[in-house]
Amino acid sequence: MTRKSAKTMKFLGFHRIVASLVMAFALVFGSQAAIAQDAAEATATEQLESVDPAEAADVADPGAVTEGSGAYTPMKPTEGIGMPVDAGLDIQQQFSETGEFAYGLHIGLIWVMVAISLFVLVLMLYTIFRFRRSANPTPSKTSHNTLIEVIWTVVPALILLAIAIPSITLIAKQYEPIPKDAITIKATGYQWYWGYTYPDNGEFEIISNMLDDAEAEARGEPKQLAVDNRMVVPVGVPIRMQITAADVIHSFAVPSLWFKLDAVPGRLNEKILMVEKPGVYYGQCSELCGARHAYMPITVEALPLEEYNQWVLAQGGTIAGAEETGDLDAELAPGQEPESTVEGAAGAGEFPVENPTT
Repeated sequence: MTRKSAKTMKFLGFHRIVASLVMAFALVFGSQAAIAQDAAEATATEQLESVDPAEAADVADPGAVTEGSGAYTPMKPTEGIGMPVDAGLDIQQQFSETGEFAYGLHIGLIWVMVAISLFVLVLMLYTIFRFRRSANPTPSKTSHNTLIEVIWTVVPALILLAIAIPSITLIAKQYEPIPKDAITIKATGYQWYWGYTYPDNGEFEIISNMLDDAEAEARGEPKQLAVDNRMVVPVGVPIRMQITAADVIHSFAVPSLWFKLDAVPGRLNEKILMVEKPGVYYGQCSELCGARHAYMPITVEALPLEEYNQWVLAQGGTIAGAEETGDLDAELAPGQEPESTVEGAAGAGEFPVENPTT
């Protein structure tokens, strides 16, 4: 090896050592930076999870709720009605015509499944006993039986046809044409709360956030299902429910009213809803919509029409024809005034914590 080649090899070796040291420092400091970033993200997550769910969508502006918001007294729920129950084995009791029809179909299908299961069990036990080796040493060579093949083809087809008729009827009931005189209520899903607008009653909006466990327990309501402002509806009146979303896909679902419809941004889905009895009915967003998906419950309070009209007037809304007939007193004490979704109002905005990485 020449002197020039030796110098070149030493030079290359020196550069390799320098490059290795630089890479080592980069790995050390890079891993420390990654650890620091992970720690910051963990801290942020802990802070977000520690936020009171009732304040999760709040921007800490109590002044956004107008004076008189405490005048409205929500109806007390009935234990086990319109809500899940401990160790429940069945679907919730239904309080809409569609729900009652669906519940009847549900029970009917259970008995069909029981009958089929018992028939198959009996047939299997009979076959095991009747055609066991000791009782039937010479097995049959029969490979086809036209009658049996016709029976096991036709009978299941008839069963499926019998199930299809009420099933299609149930689907049709859920999407019946909405009467022209139906009251329109628009539910908008936000991350992570609900807004209820009443276009036929003056366009006022109610913003609904989940109550914390202590407040829900104090009110005698189920935890993680109770809200500060409910969606109030009239009993026995067809309601045109319009469902949409402001950001991502949500889903408006109230099991005891047999109502579920996706809230899609840029799209207005609608379906009829009619509640048969006064009461409080609970539901939840049923579409995975982000970090606080579990904290946007739904509470529907169904009131007789006269009380509903009074509630609307208490919110600053209007009733069609009320001025001409004079049936309703417009001088009612103010109830829960609607908050707005504009920036700075209660119920709007991001988590009330600062970004720890800034």
